[in-house]
Amino acid sequence: MTEKTPGLRSLALALRRLREAAGMEPEEVIAKGPVSKSTLRRAENAEARPNRSTLYHLLTLYRADDATRAEIDALWEEAGNQDWLRPYHSDLRRDYKAWIACETAASEVKSYESLFVPGLTQTREYAHWLIQGVWPSATATDLEHHVQARMDRQAVITRAKPVTFTAVMDEAALRRVVGSPLVMSEQMRHLQALADQPHVTLQVIPFSSGAHPGMPGSLAVATFAKPAEQPVVYSDGMTGDVLLDSEQDVEHYTEIFAATQAKALNPTDSLALIAAAEHEFTRELETA
Repeated sequence: MTEKTPGLRSLALALRRLREAAGMEPEEVIAKGPVSKSTLRRAENAEARPNRSTLYHLLTLYRADDATRAEIDALWEEAGNQDWLRPYHSDLRRDYKAWIACETAASEVKSYESLFVPGLTQTREYAHWLIQGVWPSATATDLEHHVQARMDRQAVITRAKPVTFTAVMDEAALRRVVGSPLVMSEQMRHLQALADQPHVTLQVIPFSSGAHPGMPGSLAVATFAKPAEQPVVYSDGMTGDVLLDSEQDVEHYTEIFAATQAKALNPTDSLALIAAAEHEFTRELETA
């Protein structure tokens, strides 16, 4: 099944809006042939990119003008662009691959983690020990591919036009020793360095805040510069990962993120807590 990339979602939305502007119901489009019910459904739900002949048939049926045709054709080309893929991405879960594409295309990403340091901020060593810990049956190749995928994802916050990134994490993510005190000490220093970047905001929910809306798991929300591209929510948990893009789901998880962020320390105090954790890990190394 095709990953629901931002380009594919934009094309699907544009085709659906164009059909509605033409005053046509899906049944009317299907009745005029040769587009089948499943082809139209997949095209309008970002499940597959229609072939070019189907696209042109729909544009003619909807009486699209030259400017609209050019716009839709450009979206069709973009929907087929998979430059973000790497050879080893075939090992990754479908929704995770789609999320990588969303991160790559996003203008802003908001992330919450209850137990882990957020993926876009992880050092290679931390990622290695974390993935190995949560996936004990992983082969050496599995581990290598997933760690590299995580490192590749981080290009979105280091590229020339970086994504605006806001990460909220529970204090538990700072305190749990992943790998070793040395790995954690280096990870804390890495967080502090990232926080110096103007497009990166890090916040921590201290233990003293008590229960909060983010405790059941993790979530991330990606938004895009193009109005046609709908925001996307990604959540990963014990039952697997899921990518959601309905207006209701995006609104629900955006509200959860806001409520969770309200429980967090401000960025300055959060950095002080991160520095304190780093000092404790360093002291543990010195006394070992």
